[in-house]
Amino acid sequence: MEWNREKLLRFFKSGIIVLSALVLIACGIRFLPGVVETISNQKKELPIYCVNTDKKQVALSFDAAWGNDDTAKILKILKKHNVRVTFFMTGGWVAKYPDDVKAIAAAGHDLGNHSENHKEMSKLSKEQCVEEIMSVHKKVKELTGIDMQLFRAPYGDYNSTLIEALKENSYHCIQWDVDSLDWKDYGPDQIVNRIVNNDHLGNGSIILCHNGAKHTAEALETVILGLQEKGYEIVPISELIYKENYYMDHEGRQFEE
Repeated sequence: MEWNREKLLRFFKSGIIVLSALVLIACGIRFLPGVVETISNQKKELPIYCVNTDKKQVALSFDAAWGNDDTAKILKILKKHNVRVTFFMTGGWVAKYPDDVKAIAAAGHDLGNHSENHKEMSKLSKEQCVEEIMSVHKKVKELTGIDMQLFRAPYGDYNSTLIEALKENSYHCIQWDVDSLDWKDYGPDQIVNRIVNNDHLGNGSIILCHNGAKHTAEALETVILGLQEKGYEIVPISELIYKENYYMDHEGRQFEE
């Protein structure tokens, strides 16, 4: 009798364990798809690669991190053709060439932030990202009185943490969809061809160049004329992008809502 009672208790305990397992499985089947769906619906933050617009406009941009031999020449060519562009500057470049920063601002070009130390931003914490952003921001503010609002990550290296840090500090993260590859020193003809005849070139394109590349200044006038011959107006990035009420597609193209 005692044996039967013990056996019955073991049976009930086993039944409770099995029933609990079934309940857990049922809950998992019921709620797990919702969790997976929520995770999958979390969009990766993207920078602005280009802009969806009916206007036949493109933006030329120059990253300024090291060299400075041709900045004056570039500014002279831009002035000649009444073209305004965007310069993305590191903190080191700003500290080394303050007069050029002032000249860029005085000529009506966009002043853009290229980080303080040209680090791989995706490897930094949010606090470190903010330090990299705001350190150079303060330098430019002191020199020109301008609060920069455009940021380009060194090496084009970004993640959601960086973009969140930028948004919290009133910045737009800018990439590009047309790369001149001028830093490879191919020569002026190759730079012109890669920009003017680029398959990605279209309304709202953002074009990447470097002020310190060997042949960029030499190619610049032909680039400007080539873009204008195709009917494009060259504008600063600040005049190309939507500042608010916009959304991004999966390719980093910015759309007005």
